[in-house]
Amino acid sequence: MREREPITQTIKASEVRQQFSQLINKVFRGETRVLVEKSGIPVAAIISATDLDELNRLEEERDKDFAIIEEIRAAFKDVPDEELEREVTKAITNARRKHRAAVRHTTKAS
Repeated sequence: MREREPITQTIKASEVRQQFSQLINKVFRGETRVLVEKSGIPVAAIISATDLDELNRLEEERDKDFAIIEEIRAAFKDVPDEELEREVTKAITNARRKHRAAVRHTTKAS
């Protein structure tokens, strides 16, 4: 992890063109990220290669998480929503009950 996170500068596209070399150096050194605006609307960003790697890693992680959700959804596609909600509520209630019992048992054992 970095010592300190870079600040995000919002800069007009015309200024980015004029200051491109300096901005690239600041981004490379991890000092800043640049949000590029055109007519007051954010249109692009300039980030370090490290930030891009991290973004790609997070996107891959997110895709894997959603794939798991889709697998679960497919497994229960024929179960009516009301029944599924009832069963989920029941499972959560049971898990919480077991957790509270385990916490009480641990507290008594101490």
